[in-house]
Amino acid sequence: MLTDDEKRFLVYWEKNRERHGQLSYQLLAGLPLGGLFSLPIIINFLLGRFWYKRADAVGISQFNPMVLVFAVVLITVFIGVFNKKFKWDQNEQKYLELKSKERSGDGLHKELPI
Repeated sequence: MLTDDEKRFLVYWEKNRERHGQLSYQLLAGLPLGGLFSLPIIINFLLGRFWYKRADAVGISQFNPMVLVFAVVLITVFIGVFNKKFKWDQNEQKYLELKSKERSGDGLHKELPI
């Protein structure tokens, strides 16, 4: 027998599983988390200019800031998509387990005593 929360999850996931599985949705929904991961990199780069002037002078002459921008964008996109894809996989696994439990009844899914 399924609980009310499990039944609500089944209804929700049946309606939204296709939308959550799309790459565009995963990218847009995951960008804020990816931004949180890349924000310390940008802050560290900007604050490094103030605490060590000589390193800043050498770094600007030998370092292209576009490489940092590209890396930050790449990190943001990767973390965002990876996180949402992982959550989608977890929800899909939970959905499949609940569907199996719903089909077979309660008898096969009781926990064994330890």
